[in-house]
Amino acid sequence: MMMEYFGAFVVCGLICLAGQLIYDNTNLTPGHITSLFVVLGAFLDFFNLYDKLVEFGHAGALLPITSFGHSLMHAVMEGVAQQGLLGIPLGMLDLTAAGITSAIYFAFLAALIFKPKL
Repeated sequence: MMMEYFGAFVVCGLICLAGQLIYDNTNLTPGHITSLFVVLGAFLDFFNLYDKLVEFGHAGALLPITSFGHSLMHAVMEGVAQQGLLGIPLGMLDLTAAGITSAIYFAFLAALIFKPKL
């Protein structure tokens, strides 16, 4: 059990360290880095490398934004296997709908509760 915690700490820590180093040493904005990490997660999943990272890092690999790219790629591959090319958009929306819906819902609630600073 302690090795699972260690693996999660190392994997998540290295992903966060990479993001911080990119942010500190380039002119990329947080939005660019987030998009880069989503694409990187999808790319790693395409070559079945992200699943190996999840086996070692458990939740440490599933928490950062790279796991969203991983989820999108899994959804696309499942959708294509079941429905052909039409499965690309349908698979993405089907498996990631809960996360996207939650983000929209909680952002709306935060907008209702808090007053933005001008």
